Amino acid sequence: MAPFKPTRRRFIQVAGKTSFLTLLGCNRREQAMLTLYTFGDSILDCGRYNEYGVHPGQLLVQNDDRLFPEFQGQDLKSRQPARLEHRARDGATVDGLLTQAQGLRVEGKAIALITIGGNDLLRGLIRDSGAGIATFANTLDTFVQELPIRPVLLGNVYDPTLGDDKRNFLGVEPAIARQNLQRMNTVIQEIANRYGQFVDLHAHFLKGDPSWFTAMIEPSLRGASEVRRVFLPYIVGK
Repeated sequence: MAPFKPTRRRFIQVAGKTSFLTLLGCNRREQAMLTLYTFGDSILDCGRYNEYGVHPGQLLVQNDDRLFPEFQGQDLKSRQPARLEHRARDGATVDGLLTQAQGLRVEGKAIALITIGGNDLLRGLIRDSGAGIATFANTLDTFVQELPIRPVLLGNVYDPTLGDDKRNFLGVEPAIARQNLQRMNTVIQEIANRYGQFVDLHAHFLKGDPSWFTAMIEPSLRGASEVRRVFLPYIVGK
């Protein structure tokens, strides 16, 4: 059999085909990329409250195996190409969600996480006796409805007192505070059920302890991991 002698034309054809296949492979990798978006408040933007700068979105995309060996292999990057677009901001209220979404360009697969409401409660809704929480609900509903990302996972507001009235730090009658927290979480669940998935942070954190918090109300390093723990079952396999 005569040896194969590639001609210049054949070389160009092969090279072109190889380039095309390489480009096709890159496009497929790009198409397979999943982007995790975070919106909301310090429940998702709590990196400044721990010495490692860790927040839940980071851990969901790629676990820190040194800090949390329990979660080794339980993250998005263990299953597919994934990246984080972190837009949540410490201190945010529901009125700030639109600002967080400015310039948003969604391409390919995406998941949105939202936690909001805690700062709205602290800024007055914990005492609400009228339409304040209804206004909050309308604003949140509009944001989630118009957000161009699906699925959307909406977490409720946890109770940093762990259900213990002795840990009350608000100067508000605990019965009133808990009633309005419940009202807030009810509307969050209703909105989540309309547009996506409800994630019950409140129930999980009632099983926790003070080490899950820092600065009274913020997630500690352990707390950031526990927030991740609650979202994780809805994230992996997406």
